[in-house]
Amino acid sequence: METMKFVHLTDTHMNAPGKDGLLAKFNLADKVKMTFRHLQETGVAPEFVVITGDLAHEGDAEDYAYIRTLLDEGSALIGAPVYVVLGNHDHRPAFRSGFLGELPTEEPYYYAHDIQGLRLIGLNSQIPGKHNGRIDEDQLAWLKAQLETPAPKGTIIALHHPLMGVIGMPGDHLMENRDEILKAISGTDVVGVLAGHVHSNNVGVQQGILNVAATGTAFSGEMADKEHYRMVDFSGYNVVTVNEEGLAVQTVVLPTSNAEYFRFPIAALAAQH
Repeated sequence: METMKFVHLTDTHMNAPGKDGLLAKFNLADKVKMTFRHLQETGVAPEFVVITGDLAHEGDAEDYAYIRTLLDEGSALIGAPVYVVLGNHDHRPAFRSGFLGELPTEEPYYYAHDIQGLRLIGLNSQIPGKHNGRIDEDQLAWLKAQLETPAPKGTIIALHHPLMGVIGMPGDHLMENRDEILKAISGTDVVGVLAGHVHSNNVGVQQGILNVAATGTAFSGEMADKEHYRMVDFSGYNVVTVNEEGLAVQTVVLPTSNAEYFRFPIAALAAQH
């Protein structure tokens, strides 16, 4: 099997210029522009880029139109398509209107693409108004039907909420029905599951399938002390290589200040729903 490379980004938390809000002052869209420039300058030459959610930080249609323009420019710069899924901070109607140019409905956004024999499946794990995730029954049935036919180079699943547990992250912020999803993909051609949400690099193997939850471009999250969690200036991406041996993941860290953006009590994180 010929080796393929693609890039995994996550948690970009972008907004259109001039917007107010908690994260606006950090100019997080500039980090995404920096990422595409770095990909172009270093000659990574991926077959595609996939972004696993939280495209915007509580975005409206104007934000998603800006994000679409920025990602189209990045796509043209590196000569590769960019695919996205939605996270808990995204809003389906605004995304459909501003990013897709469609009617602003609450319909989940999911898809399958064949990229030179590698199948990319994007799922919508977002539950509107909540931090935790779930793949609804319609998507789960659709996923099972897709996986009945193997792809020549296997299948990558992209979604926002990780299927694996993550240290420091309350369980009610993760995937509600992860056991159902794992059962659906077990024994199929799925070779990797890519996620975000947790703002820290987490890699594990479940039922022989590599699971990767990446830090993201916007900021990283870490324990400040036993009682507090903090967000730190950080930006990075993953280069994923696919061949007959499976997947390999290289994490690329871009220059940042590593300054603390903000911190909050862990108890407050656990109390959110």
